[in-house]
Amino acid sequence: MLTLGIETSCDDTGVAILRGEREVLCEYLSSQIKDHSRFGGVIPEFAARKHLENLLPLVDAVLNECHISGQELDLIAVTRGPGLMGSLIVGVMTARALSQSWGVPIVGVNHLEGHLFAPLVDAEDIEPPFLSLIVSGGHTEIIRADAFGRYELLGQTRDDAAGEAYDKVARILGLKYPGGPEIDRLAKTGNPQAFDFPVPLRNTDKVEFSFSGLKTALIWQVRKFEASGGDIPVNDLCASFQRAVVDALLAKMKLAVKMTGIRRVTASGGVSANSALREALRRSEGFRVWLPSLGRCTDNAVMIAMAGANSWLRGNRRSEEVLPDPSLHEFTQQ
Repeated sequence: MLTLGIETSCDDTGVAILRGEREVLCEYLSSQIKDHSRFGGVIPEFAARKHLENLLPLVDAVLNECHISGQELDLIAVTRGPGLMGSLIVGVMTARALSQSWGVPIVGVNHLEGHLFAPLVDAEDIEPPFLSLIVSGGHTEIIRADAFGRYELLGQTRDDAAGEAYDKVARILGLKYPGGPEIDRLAKTGNPQAFDFPVPLRNTDKVEFSFSGLKTALIWQVRKFEASGGDIPVNDLCASFQRAVVDALLAKMKLAVKMTGIRRVTASGGVSANSALREALRRSEGFRVWLPSLGRCTDNAVMIAMAGANSWLRGNRRSEEVLPDPSLHEFTQQ
């Protein structure tokens, strides 16, 4: 089975072709980081226009590289939500037009389920049940996967997502966008114990996260330095902030393992590329962890193709429901 995956949920235009459920034949990704960096964040209308420019040329590129025609495809899998409405419209409507033109069936993919599949692309030895930590700029949650297509949300953030907190803290410290990689880089030469930032909700008995208070603690610390006229120790602040975020994520992952008895764990989403988080998860006792390659942590079309192919093979044929839904979240029963 040949599946064309299309990802346009935010500011990355991704296209890939998958053979079967795992074999990646070719993939392309067009990042808009340079386009949005001057604004300090993603501008939705601008992102949609860039998707319009990039998507069809990328589709042509993967088809040419794989030496196949659109009519030879067996399935088109496209992200239908959650995400930015304008970006989703470009991806979904392009996929629907290609589906009609080529006579190829289409399946809509929940972006979060795509992230859940990201670590599985290169790991053939993990099967449900497992726990999935999805941690990105828009989401921080732990999902229980009892089977593909049968998921339970164990807990999520009360306020900011972890990646969102990284970007906000980076702006406070005057770092360039995107903030996550910059904080990770500077933290490597900082002291993670320099500031006793709180680890949010570490000792509660619920799988839940909160990062707004941690962000506020850093803001007050910066203001103290500004009021005194002293130099701001950016590297130490980055290291201390990152230590608190990683400790919070790890504490709730361990709690989820204890509550469920499931000792197979995955992590995905942009923040799963963070070097401190990856090391902490790998060194933790009590569970085995599977992580995506760095290129699969952020949004990509391979994970969408894989989730779509799996969904199609398990009987999802609801092509009439492939409509963009920026608020789409729940995917416990598919």
